[in-house]
Amino acid sequence: MEKNAQLLKLLGDKTRLTIVRLLSYSECCVCEFVEIFQMSQPAISQHMKKLKDAGVVKEKRKGQWIFYSLNEHADQYAYLQTILKDLPDLHFLIEDLDQKGKRISCC
Repeated sequence: MEKNAQLLKLLGDKTRLTIVRLLSYSECCVCEFVEIFQMSQPAISQHMKKLKDAGVVKEKRKGQWIFYSLNEHADQYAYLQTILKDLPDLHFLIEDLDQKGKRISCC
């Protein structure tokens, strides 16, 4: 119960909940989240650190860039999927990055 409460508290932040929803579609780097949320890189990085420390996301380095994805090996991954299935479809935010040519701008 404690782990579930911690996950819900972590996802109680709208930005982190949206980040996790976007990561359910594909991996992303911080620069893509900066564009989507119109927030500073340090602010996004703090959100990513909290998600990573909780084991919700994992990172993969590609050159100088770090790409994040959902951690499918996390203890609460199945519970997270249950939460995500009831969230609105936000795939259009990723598509919008593609259309603007900013999806791979950091690579």
